[in-house]
Amino acid sequence: MAMIQHEITDALSCVKSGDTILVGGFGLIGAPLTLIEALTEKDVKDLTIVSNNLGESGKGLGKLLNQNKIKKGIGSYFTSNRDVGDKYQNGEIELELLPQGTLAESLRAGGAGLGGYYTTTGVGTDLAKGKEEREIDGVQYILEKAIRADVALIRAHKADTLGNLIYYKTARNFNPLMATAAKTVIVEVDEIVEAGELDPEAIVTPFIFVDTIVEAKQVLTKKGVVSK
Repeated sequence: MAMIQHEITDALSCVKSGDTILVGGFGLIGAPLTLIEALTEKDVKDLTIVSNNLGESGKGLGKLLNQNKIKKGIGSYFTSNRDVGDKYQNGEIELELLPQGTLAESLRAGGAGLGGYYTTTGVGTDLAKGKEEREIDGVQYILEKAIRADVALIRAHKADTLGNLIYYKTARNFNPLMATAAKTVIVEVDEIVEAGELDPEAIVTPFIFVDTIVEAKQVLTKKGVVSK
């Protein structure tokens, strides 16, 4: 059963310098903004962040980036935040670019306990450099390693007191995959309800994957990020 934490800082007590952290979201949609904000206040450094992108300039993971706490980013769409390019050009951050489907499949493989998988995506491009290649039935493939992490920070819509999760529309994005691929999974949600109140058919992430739940203090609206 997941632990419900009322103090966000206590929920992040397991995070330490040098950790690899999965962070849900597509841009700011479905991003765990409350947990990210708390992480900006924690004394950690040299983090490897696995996420679709590194937030926006000064927002979400972009704020963590500007604090120079991120050593390496692994993701698909870094150009949504111009600060990422500037820091890369200045040698202040390492970047590993993965096609979006490859990122998702690498997370799925990590959650399934696989070591990796073969894909045709990236064959013959710079993305294949340094990766094992293999021909299968006359088709060339590259080996992509599975992704696992120390901690996952994810966003869901509702949780019950056991830790079962449901998501809201496109805010679901990478979050369910990441919930399966980390040693410790910390979730922020809009609402926590009693066990049995969620429709079992609507549950996407079962409680067995969830360690800690917090209620969101920051939400994304049409006017931007606001505090609840």
